[in-house]
Amino acid sequence: MRVTVGDVPPAGFEEAYRAQRARWPGGAAAWQPVHTVYVPADRFSAATVAEWGGEALVLAEAHLAGPDEVAEVFGLTGGIAGGVAQGVTEELAPGVRERVLRKLAREPVEDLRIDFEDGYGVRSAAEEDAHVEAAAEAVAAMRAAGTLPRRWGPRVKSFADGEAGRAVRTLDGFVTEVVARAGELPPGFVVTFPKVLMAGYLGQFAAVLDRLEARLGVAGLRFEMQVEAPQTLGFLRGDLAESLGGRLSAAHFGVFDYTAAIGLPPHEQRLDHPACDHARHVMQVAFAGTGVELSDGSLAASPASGSAADVRALWARHAELVRHSLRHGFHQGWDMHPSHLVSRFATVYAFHLATYDGYRDRVGAWEERRAAGGGVIDEPATVRTLAAALRRADAALG
Repeated sequence: MRVTVGDVPPAGFEEAYRAQRARWPGGAAAWQPVHTVYVPADRFSAATVAEWGGEALVLAEAHLAGPDEVAEVFGLTGGIAGGVAQGVTEELAPGVRERVLRKLAREPVEDLRIDFEDGYGVRSAAEEDAHVEAAAEAVAAMRAAGTLPRRWGPRVKSFADGEAGRAVRTLDGFVTEVVARAGELPPGFVVTFPKVLMAGYLGQFAAVLDRLEARLGVAGLRFEMQVEAPQTLGFLRGDLAESLGGRLSAAHFGVFDYTAAIGLPPHEQRLDHPACDHARHVMQVAFAGTGVELSDGSLAASPASGSAADVRALWARHAELVRHSLRHGFHQGWDMHPSHLVSRFATVYAFHLATYDGYRDRVGAWEERRAAGGGVIDEPATVRTLAAALRRADAALG
């Protein structure tokens, strides 16, 4: 081989490559919760997680008596349509039911948000201060009892609503009280920052976390932004997380504020509306490769009654929306009622189990340099995606 210019990189390459690695580190966390449960602060206590799990378990045992009910309610249609998982074969239904019951008894909530925003409303300063203190006390009690979810934290009020002072006071008081009562800030803490209509609010909120860390002697405070307005899509970009010094951990889509802001009629304010698909795809493009997690929104509904028909109808609709999110690459969403836990876990388990063996075989075939079978020719990028899907499935199913 004849070389005329040597192997010296062109001028500026090293700087550009370092910038690339900082901006798009790639990879994903070893574990991401499949949901976030939102509980208004005035209704939160140390017993909340156990109460949600208990209520969900009662519903599951009452209205999913066996595999046939699981297959019927959650649309387990028997395989893959168009290359996208639609459900699982009926032979897998018993395993889905068993996993759901075990999960509800062991860990019904993976990510908990104590809500001081829309779900809580506007209160007097004294009343919110009292709820902040009570919430911190409950968190410390859960930590001592071993019942604090793996992810947890508050959602504070929005700067966009002119409530910056109240948001900072609530966050400061909450974190300060938790540290004082628990002796430390327990692992898994994250704060939700809603309705980010101005890009400048993100830097301002990151600066609040800087000051809080310095004052309390804690480290690693991170926040998740909510994408709830069309204006927010305009400043989502690849270097956003880097510009915030690593404090941005996730972006959560807010379906109802978003669909209202673009003028959709009430009956069209739903997660599977094409306008929401567009917003999700903008979020994916902006945060691809940055390590920022993505979460979808919620279904604002509960069973119309305790009857089997009403509970199953709610589960079927929720499962439909969860599947829609999963197909679009959003592996996390909000759950707003104990009944949602059943349909959330059943749908997530079904989604992963439907493809797990096939994905594993294709990765194995690639590694062994043999044909995968079925006429499939996998590209390296596809194999990386298959391997990532298996890791995510292992985390979700474990």
